[in-house]
Amino acid sequence: MKPDLKFDFHTHHDRCGHAVGTIREYVEAAIDHGLDMIGISDHSPYFFSKEDHLYPGIAMAKTQFSEYVSEVLQLKKEYSGKIDVLLGVESDFFPEHADLYRQQYHLYPFDYIIGSVHVVDGLNIFKRGRWEGLSDTEKRQTKENYYYLIEESARSGLFQILGHIDAMKGFYPSFSAIQTETIDKTLKVIAEFDLAIEVNTSGKTKDCGGWYPADEILERALYYGVKATFGSDAHTPGRVGDDFELVRQRLKEIGYKEWAYFKSKKRFLTTL
Repeated sequence: MKPDLKFDFHTHHDRCGHAVGTIREYVEAAIDHGLDMIGISDHSPYFFSKEDHLYPGIAMAKTQFSEYVSEVLQLKKEYSGKIDVLLGVESDFFPEHADLYRQQYHLYPFDYIIGSVHVVDGLNIFKRGRWEGLSDTEKRQTKENYYYLIEESARSGLFQILGHIDAMKGFYPSFSAIQTETIDKTLKVIAEFDLAIEVNTSGKTKDCGGWYPADEILERALYYGVKATFGSDAHTPGRVGDDFELVRQRLKEIGYKEWAYFKSKKRFLTTL
C-alpha cells in the first residue's frame, strides 16, 4: 500500500463536445496541482449507433475513439517521470449493448473503466423536468430503476469504478429524499463484485450543490466494505483535482482508512 497518493480519475476534454481544453491541458493542470496520477476518462462513443457521431454534444464519435486512446498513450510516455497519465474512459451502461461495449474495450490497454448510468427509462438522468407530474409511487419506481441499472453495471464485469452513483439528484435535489431500500441492495452488490465507487465533486456545479454520492451513501458503502476513489469529473482544466483534500478529510471523518487507485485494470490501495 502506497501512502498519500494524489490522483483524479475522472476528467474529460473537448472531444465529448461539452468540455473544454485538450488532454495535454488537463495533464498540465494535474501537475500544477501536485497530483501523482491523472486519469483521462472521456465519454464513450455510442458504439451501438449506425451513425458515427450520434450526439456530438455528449460524446465523441466512434471514429475518434482510437485516436483518443493513441493520444493518451502518447502523453503517458511523454510525461513519464513527471506524472502517471492513465488511460480510462467513462462508459455509458446500456445492458442490451454490454457485449458490444466489452468487445470495443478489449481492443485497448485501459488502466480502468468508469461505468456510469446516464439514461433511465429512456431519458437522460439530468433532463430537467423529467420529474414533473410524477406521483410519489412513480418517483420511487424511477429511483429503483436507476439503482437497478447501477446494480446490473456492477454485475457486468465491464468496470473497475462506478461513476457518480446518486447523480440523478443533480437537477432534482429532492431525489435524495425519495424513500426506498434499493440503495442498500445496490451497495451490497457493488461490494460483492468488488468495485470501487467514486467521490465525484462535480455535483457542486449542479442544483444539488454537493458531491456525489451523499455522505449517508458513503457511510453505508463503508459499512458494506465498498472501496472509494476520487474523480473531479472535470470538464475544464481548472477543475482538475477539485476538492481532493476536502474529500480526503471527509472520508477520514466517515471512517475510511484507505482509498483505491488503478493501473492496468488492477486496483491498489493508498492510505488517506
